[in-house]
Amino acid sequence: MNELYAEAGVKRKETLGTYALRVVLVVAAVLAFLLTFQNQILLFISAILIVAIIYFFPRLSIEYEYVFCDGQLDFDKIMGKAKRKTALKIDFEQVEVMAPLGSHALDGYTHVNCVDKDFSSGDKEVKPYVVIWREGEKTTRIKFEPNEKMLNCIKMKYPRKLAQY
Repeated sequence: MNELYAEAGVKRKETLGTYALRVVLVVAAVLAFLLTFQNQILLFISAILIVAIIYFFPRLSIEYEYVFCDGQLDFDKIMGKAKRKTALKIDFEQVEVMAPLGSHALDGYTHVNCVDKDFSSGDKEVKPYVVIWREGEKTTRIKFEPNEKMLNCIKMKYPRKLAQY
């Protein structure tokens, strides 16, 4: 039995919100620490802010890993290069179509009520692929960035479900 296997990963691009959160946490911790000399309660608050900074800073760095293994596509979310969580598992038997974002193969799904899942890097220069996945009555639109090996494995296993134009 010939098993098809491919994996790919992308790092989520930092957004303005994550930069702002980091700046707010640092400024709040510094201000609370400077004011601790006057009040014991502020010493406690500054300690909590420092713990929050240590906890949240690594978790603001997000990566996504995709694994295609013999008809199943797994999406994992990696936070802070340490904590891994399986975000979604799909079976390609339930996939309607997979095509690059903006492809005409996706035109029939523009007005369909879908749940959107974004597992892409958010980089404007990279063109992600979109998978339309139907599970019962629920339709999900998944955006991700597969590599060439993964595209070739999917094309070998499900040639009619992958549109590369």
